[in-house]
Amino acid sequence: MPTHSAPRPEYPRPQFVRRDWLNLNGAWQFETDRGDSGLERGLLDRELSGEILVPFPPESELSGVGDTDFLEAVWYRRALTLPAAWAGRRVLLHFGAVDHDTTVWADGKEVARHRGGFTPFTADLGDIAGAGEEVVITVRARDPKSGPQARGKQAVQYANHDCNYTRVTGIWQTVWLEPVPDLHLRRPRITPDLAGSAFHLELPLSGNRPGHRVRAVLSDADGEVSRAEARADLDLAPRLHLPVPDDRRRAWCPEDPHLYDLRLELLDNAGQVVDSAESYAGLRAVGLRGKAVLLNGRPVFQRLVLDQGWYPDGLMTAPTDAALVRDIELAMAAGFNGARLHQKVFEERFLYHADRLGYLVWGEFGDWGCETGGSSGDNQRPDASYVAQWLEALERDYSHPSIIGWCPLNETYQKLHDRITTLDDVTRAMFLATKAMDTTRPVIDASGYAHRVPETDIYDAHNYEQDPAAFRQLMSGLAKDAPFVNAYDDGAPYSQPYRGQPYFVSEFGGIWWDPQAAADRSGEDRTVSWGYGQRVRDEEEFHERFAGLTEVLLSDRDMFGYCYTQLTDVFQEQNGIYRFDRGVKLDVARVRAAQLRPAAIEEQDPA
Repeated sequence: MPTHSAPRPEYPRPQFVRRDWLNLNGAWQFETDRGDSGLERGLLDRELSGEILVPFPPESELSGVGDTDFLEAVWYRRALTLPAAWAGRRVLLHFGAVDHDTTVWADGKEVARHRGGFTPFTADLGDIAGAGEEVVITVRARDPKSGPQARGKQAVQYANHDCNYTRVTGIWQTVWLEPVPDLHLRRPRITPDLAGSAFHLELPLSGNRPGHRVRAVLSDADGEVSRAEARADLDLAPRLHLPVPDDRRRAWCPEDPHLYDLRLELLDNAGQVVDSAESYAGLRAVGLRGKAVLLNGRPVFQRLVLDQGWYPDGLMTAPTDAALVRDIELAMAAGFNGARLHQKVFEERFLYHADRLGYLVWGEFGDWGCETGGSSGDNQRPDASYVAQWLEALERDYSHPSIIGWCPLNETYQKLHDRITTLDDVTRAMFLATKAMDTTRPVIDASGYAHRVPETDIYDAHNYEQDPAAFRQLMSGLAKDAPFVNAYDDGAPYSQPYRGQPYFVSEFGGIWWDPQAAADRSGEDRTVSWGYGQRVRDEEEFHERFAGLTEVLLSDRDMFGYCYTQLTDVFQEQNGIYRFDRGVKLDVARVRAAQLRPAAIEEQDPA
């Protein structure tokens, strides 16, 4: 029962869909609490002074607030009536994402605390209010401007600068209610098994009860493919096996992003359905062979684009669901077959659209910003919250077939020396946590700079050299197991040595081109227009440089992919294929043509 008049009315959890739900986006009471003294001043117990349009953050235009100063804390309040039709069920209050430290109260009683600006959390309203009754929800979000915190690309200075953007505070994804029975299904883990032509399911339960069973039914356009049942009174997460017969097997891939429908049910001892949800799954495999990354057993060169996921009017919140689709379509129109979802855990509906459109993505965490000062040997100190938040992201996104790899850290930098540091500990913890949560996908310990885990599945580097000839020389050592590796200007290493892993340049290009700045010369001021290297003089020079840089990587027989910076301009960073408003900036057909020649690694004998 979504409220269609609310912004972002679509169902926010598309891979685990229940019929009954209530969208709480829309007008909420709101008040800024710059001194974080609101609890002492009684904000929990009174009406708030302003209003905001949820789920847009208060810094954004779409929120109706548009306050871009530092917001140490913000408060939200909304009274609502629980639907009478939900009688006899527990009510869960879901938050897609709130930045950064959140406390939630219902009728003045604390019901949830959560740290992290990118991952979902849930409050169980329990016995606070029943069906047909009113409940007042109050939310406080704290967002300190200093200290180690997973901020992604949010600026820690007052103004935007370089490749740092307007901050986001508080609620920035959908808030919604969902009724569930006391004993209910929790989010499944769906593992494709292409070699075995099957899906393996884990169906976590809120508890066990004698005589109960779980059932899963897999189907496609022609009807039921297979079904399986298991006892639900023994294991907290019963496991089911769903075979796919040969004549119904379709592997998910960019050319054919086929998705199977999946119905999940919990049955009582009389065989009646007491809880159910709809899901979907893609049958595909990701593997490694030598320096190649395989999709369904063959090298597929990853023509990735860096997608920051920012919008002029909503900041980290897409203005509409259609805007998420549009970003994927724009990337594909330019010849990219996927993206690094950069420095942000994208909302789950983006992954849903990537799943159905056949768009390859690397799941990433928004960690850029754990710099704490100090010596170059101990300047990065991410804390335990990084690991906790990353585990939440992995749990949410595990079952999406479009995700073909994980990247928990980005551009951590610290000199490698003979002492084990906080960065070493956290990098290894995040790597091992990822491998423990998911044995089916490759993991890169950190993108660019500080590879602190010798056994990382993938090795990479970032290189923004703008001259194609110089770029080719820098990239020439991979065939001899001596690839370009990021290091300090004085040559001191960031990383453990390369050990022959699959390798790609996961950031390159960033070609600075702003036609307006070229016309009025204001682009010489980097606070107005910013990009990597020397700004090109005209569009023709852009295309020549783009084609030259991509050709270097496409022609390397040992390179499994690349990631070009970036999909769109973002504020002052004027190096996108498209404008910040997604308008036309370049001849996209020429960008596409430069990328679509067969890559050398794809032309090799796959046997």
